[in-house]
Amino acid sequence: MPELPDIVVYLEALEQRVLHRKLDRVRLSSPFLLRTVTPPIQELEGKTVRSLRRIGKRIAIGFDQEYWLVLHLMIAGRLHWRDLGSVASGIRVKKLASRRDLAAFGFDSGSLTLSEAGSKKRASIHVVAGAERLEDFDPGGLEVLEARLEEFATRLTCANHTLKRALTDPHLMSGIGNAYSDEILHAARLSPATLTSRLNGEEIARLYEATRATLRDWTERLRDEARGEFPERVTAFRVGMAVHGRYGQPCPRCGAKVQRIRYADNETNYCARCQTGGKLLADRSLSRLLKQDWPRTLEELEAMRVN
Repeated sequence: MPELPDIVVYLEALEQRVLHRKLDRVRLSSPFLLRTVTPPIQELEGKTVRSLRRIGKRIAIGFDQEYWLVLHLMIAGRLHWRDLGSVASGIRVKKLASRRDLAAFGFDSGSLTLSEAGSKKRASIHVVAGAERLEDFDPGGLEVLEARLEEFATRLTCANHTLKRALTDPHLMSGIGNAYSDEILHAARLSPATLTSRLNGEEIARLYEATRATLRDWTERLRDEARGEFPERVTAFRVGMAVHGRYGQPCPRCGAKVQRIRYADNETNYCARCQTGGKLLADRSLSRLLKQDWPRTLEELEAMRVN
């Protein structure tokens, strides 16, 4: 799922291409993508984009007369841009180019397409009238890059959750998901399974700084990668990440193999040596299967592999 750094870079690219530009035509491939009925999405046609906002992991595009288009890309949704001069776009958008394309927005400057890989279509579009309606899409998570340490500490410890859950809960922290939470916790040298109630002041401060540094660093990296072009390679698995998506590969800090916990469609990646004192966190499926034979340390795990 695109997270804060990805959404920020998307918004910067959109600002260059659609701000103060007129939307000529909207085309949808499925009525299930659009989650609102009133106002109809056709009301946006002929209107000009006046503002762009990030709401957590959502993109909000504001038009004339306080109409707003709210995009939620979910896990597999991605945006694509084609300049007016390179393809038939604008009002000449007659059909979607691919089965993965869910929607196309033809501007007088080019064509913005929303696509989604896989069979589970979770991406969504809402159209609302009035900026006050945007509050309906804001889960209220803390904007860590704008918050002081005291605010971060209060929000982090307002309920007793694991650090992984606390960072990825949109009601607690804004814009952080599975990928960057792994990177943040590795940078802070904290276990994803540590309960927020057990953190001391030094650990909270370390997590605060790691969160801000990780989000800023990856935003800059993605800007550099795009180099002014529209970001087409948005992914949760990036070269240069320390642990996320790097199961079995060496930790860049200590060289130990990166471990993982699998649950549902997600997984948590971590370095046992750097983050958990060498202890392996129990994987729900494997630890239930192995029971007493589940290895507790990296040394026990390596011994199992040798045998």
